Amino acid sequence: MEEMALLPVFMLLLFSSSCHCQSSHDDQLTQAKPLSPGDMLVSKNGSFALDFYSPDNNNTLYMVIRYNNMAEHSPVWIANRVSPITMTPGGGSAKLAITNNQQLALSDSNGQTLWTSSTTTVSTTTGGGAVAVLLDSGNFVLRSANGTVIWQSFDHPTATILPSMKVVLSHNGQVATRLVPWKSINDPSPADFNGSIDPNSNLQFFVWRGAQPYFRITFFSETSVFNGGGGANSTSVVVDTGDDVYFRYTVPDGSPYTRVLFGPQSGTMSLQTWNNSTSQWTIAGFQRPISSSSCDLYASCGPFGYCDTTEATPVCRCPDGFDRIDGNNVSRGCRTNEELICGMDGCRRNEELICGMEDPFVNLTGMRVPDKFLHIGNRSFDECAAECSTNCSCTAYAYVNMSSAAGTLAYASGCLLWTGDLLDMGKVESSGQNLYLRLAGSQVSVAARYKRTSLKILLPVVACLLLLASVALFWTCKYKGKQQKKKTEKREMQEYLRSMNEAGDNLEFSFISFEEIVAATDNFSDSRLLGKGGFGKVYKGVLQGAKEVAIKRLSKGSGQGTEEFRNEVVLIANLQHKNLVKLLGCCIHPDDKLLVYEYLPNKSLDYFLFVSTRKHVLQWPERFKIIQGIARGIQYLHQDSRLTIIHRDLKASNILLDREMSPKISDFGMAKIFNGSQPEANTNRVVGTYGYMSPEYVMGGAFSVKSDIYSFGVLLLEIVSGLRISSPHLIEEFSNLIIYAWNLWKDGKIEDFVDSSLRETCPLDEVARCIHIGLLCVQDNPNRRPLMSTVVFMLENKTTPLSTPMQPVYFACSDPQPEKADDNKELSINDMSLTAVEGR
Repeated sequence: MEEMALLPVFMLLLFSSSCHCQSSHDDQLTQAKPLSPGDMLVSKNGSFALDFYSPDNNNTLYMVIRYNNMAEHSPVWIANRVSPITMTPGGGSAKLAITNNQQLALSDSNGQTLWTSSTTTVSTTTGGGAVAVLLDSGNFVLRSANGTVIWQSFDHPTATILPSMKVVLSHNGQVATRLVPWKSINDPSPADFNGSIDPNSNLQFFVWRGAQPYFRITFFSETSVFNGGGGANSTSVVVDTGDDVYFRYTVPDGSPYTRVLFGPQSGTMSLQTWNNSTSQWTIAGFQRPISSSSCDLYASCGPFGYCDTTEATPVCRCPDGFDRIDGNNVSRGCRTNEELICGMDGCRRNEELICGMEDPFVNLTGMRVPDKFLHIGNRSFDECAAECSTNCSCTAYAYVNMSSAAGTLAYASGCLLWTGDLLDMGKVESSGQNLYLRLAGSQVSVAARYKRTSLKILLPVVACLLLLASVALFWTCKYKGKQQKKKTEKREMQEYLRSMNEAGDNLEFSFISFEEIVAATDNFSDSRLLGKGGFGKVYKGVLQGAKEVAIKRLSKGSGQGTEEFRNEVVLIANLQHKNLVKLLGCCIHPDDKLLVYEYLPNKSLDYFLFVSTRKHVLQWPERFKIIQGIARGIQYLHQDSRLTIIHRDLKASNILLDREMSPKISDFGMAKIFNGSQPEANTNRVVGTYGYMSPEYVMGGAFSVKSDIYSFGVLLLEIVSGLRISSPHLIEEFSNLIIYAWNLWKDGKIEDFVDSSLRETCPLDEVARCIHIGLLCVQDNPNRRPLMSTVVFMLENKTTPLSTPMQPVYFACSDPQPEKADDNKELSINDMSLTAVEGR
């Protein structure tokens, strides 16, 4: 009966909303005049309106920006897509209002806030004068009394990109914007698809289905809306400013309505224009993918296979020199049904490559270049070809002309290199690139090989050749012996890593021979020793080309080291971030397992932080930069990488510093990989370092991203105070560093917590904010700890209000003694073992 009573009221509400009968048709929202159902804002030129909208004509409402005076109700932006307003009889009226602290707030008929603009950087100053304006571009802008833009809808696109909208795809190397379509035409909630820039490259855009790639667009190839194509007389640009990569497109004045739409449910992107004669949206020249059964979907043709879209019906093919592999596509998770039809399992070489042979390259024209490329700038075409031909692990290269993207990228041209399998190739004719694919030497005709060899003969004098023959024979035999040995070592290493990798994936890594490592370290001389720990010893080395590296050598008797070696190779080889230490290569010798890293000359954070004679090196600007860098690195591990990684051993000794004192997170031996839908896990063997481990991990073995956040909070408090978490005897009257920080923060005596070497020069407001964030991170309840993306936001936006942390509960391990470098300790707690490893 309540539903029947509600129906007339709601139909009247819909009618008042659809008739656009607000008397003034004002384009502004003020504090004195909120917006309620039946009201609307209209831009000055009448193109756009902001009002309440019910997509399926029931009792749920959404706050939307839409095209005005259009037969089809086409929203371009939605505020509360995950929190619709539910209308109830006699429950008052929903409204959109400007609050006293200059924010937009949408509340339902019961006064409950469903959406605010506080998710972006806003002014927290209370007072009046803020005005929200719906512009002719379709942008809804909130301005302060002095005209400063506080918030705008263009900064938060949902599924539609409008002309002149600046969509920031990447900021400081991190994904900045994700486009998410509707779940259906009547359900604006987020679908399973989302679109974003490639987290590992600023040169391509992905549409993801869940956590898996669905299809891919490169910015320098293919006729797409991203590179100046797409039709409708539009002009589009992708601009790389160094810090940001953003996309924008424009249309001439007087053009019909134009939009880029991420289609409901299907994951299809298209450029559309409004046809007044048919009152419908029409495709204006760009639509990807064309259908869910197309082999144009990501990697549908498998490794080394390519989708030939030049045919009337796209079909999977193999390049010359390769044979087709047919199967059930289980290895790539494909399904053969009406939703998605996979092409084939890929292609295999007719003849395997042999390192050391002079391999030719076949030119595949008009190709969409494969995924997982390495981009190298400032190279000519010949230098690019040489870069690949001299590297045995290089399987293909391409020299792309960035000017095909309308000159909008930061590079005029670039060299792309591939190692391992080639994935997601396509034949796209005129909009493609030349791809040079490596073949085995014997696959080229004898006449062609003889012609190339003859061009390289520079000494025709037979007498000189005879004199040099004996020397050449000696060195040839020695060279072949070295090459065969290196090939054997690499094959053994591949088999070893494949046996360790539970997922069975093909790992991409650079192999460094044992002889090169021996030469680089002067046969592991003690003068080259940098340090040692539970894993083994670390040496400084100089590889050919005078490149300094750090080489970690597995101790023969270390059982832990084997597991750590597996983690380091499997994880770090797949992770790329400026705040993570870079793995350059690895090697397995019969009695040795070695990892080669970039060399960081300033050692680790604890080398400066906890030694009184070195504390002055890290003044507050350096310490704050280190805090931000560590936070961004952890955010990448937790959220922005393709794998969700829990480090489990964050501490000062595992934070290395480069020449500019920028931090790099190291030592992933204890790290764990999470599935996308897995919130936490449990273990019967608790590993880590005393003081840095969260209470739920120590006592119950439960770990999640919140375990790393607890460790980060401890590390942040150490950086501010210059005190170790494991040295409570240095703090009078307090049991540990967390209790000490809490009491001083609570009593407003934060200056007493700051390292004495900083107190006279550091900004107390910034230090106090860091202590506050640290206390939020070390709260005993993991649900109250913020996510690392929130921590990064709080560090970078000083005006964002912070919640109040809970008082910590005293928590101590049964071994209160401070740890010593190179000690391994084990503590039995409820039949679990706790292992602490220090001082690598």
